[in-house]
Amino acid sequence: MSTRISRRHVLQGSAALGAGLWLPSVRAQSKITLTYSDTVPEQDPRSQYVKDAFGGSLTSEFEFKPYFGATLFKQGTEPVAMQRGNLDMSNLAAFDVQKQIPAWAITTTPYLFRDVAHMQKVFASDVGKELFKMMEDQMGIKVLAVPYIGTRNLNLKPKKKIATPGDLAGLKLRMPGGEAWQFVGTALGANPVPVAYTEVYTALQTGAIDAQDNPMSGTKNMKFYEVTSQYVLTGHLIANNLFSISLKKWNGMSAAQQATVQAAADKFSAAVTAHTVKEESELASFFKAQGLEVYAPDQAAFRKHVLDVYAKSKFAADWKPGMLERINAL
Repeated sequence: MSTRISRRHVLQGSAALGAGLWLPSVRAQSKITLTYSDTVPEQDPRSQYVKDAFGGSLTSEFEFKPYFGATLFKQGTEPVAMQRGNLDMSNLAAFDVQKQIPAWAITTTPYLFRDVAHMQKVFASDVGKELFKMMEDQMGIKVLAVPYIGTRNLNLKPKKKIATPGDLAGLKLRMPGGEAWQFVGTALGANPVPVAYTEVYTALQTGAIDAQDNPMSGTKNMKFYEVTSQYVLTGHLIANNLFSISLKKWNGMSAAQQATVQAAADKFSAAVTAHTVKEESELASFFKAQGLEVYAPDQAAFRKHVLDVYAKSKFAADWKPGMLERINAL
């Protein structure tokens, strides 16, 4: 018996074949892409936690694309990239938020947070909710979590003993670029110099700067201890990141997808915070073993001097009335 293939059968077969090729493409395109940019290098433990604790906790509905070492966007440019739709996620610095929302200046004030627990309590309180709502309303960016990344101290090349802010006079202290960051250096009593994070090692090595301020973990990971002589425990900033996502990207997800991303962000934040706390308990000994002198200056003198400078500055004028008292009361 012969088999007759009609034009109708050919068309039906082509349609079925086309559907078979097309459906997987649709499924692939339906994945939610999350492009992420960070300043820290890929070998930094924080980068590994981003990939493993956050990215590894996402479902197959998501495609996570992380970039590290400021290779996608330079430090400080991430918020604008998110607002323009060129970037979905980043670990933002409050100093960069402050550029667009002056009221956020209160969170970048040295010695505002007493310790890690106080910082966490503030961001979990109504104060934190108000600050996060400002970001959503005015920047279109949502904060998912606030990981603790270490307490910032001073790391110096010269061997001059530092006891009070007066001892920093004339010292070239690297601070990140931006007026608010630079003012931290001024308030500490030094001469602030803007240098990109990835260029600090060379700047210390050549004498372009005398000192840098970073948490112990950053100082170790970037090997700054190789070109410095002392680590001074000023404890001036309880450093954190704002692990954030574009509000437009967030609003484009279902409630279940949002829950998945939030859970992954919480896992990432908890892992980074735990790692940082553990590492800080061990790094003083590490630096001493590398030949650095590690000691605490007169922290009360530093605290009083810095807060007095800030109280008279234009930054204090931007604080929301009553917020400082609410933070101190927590």
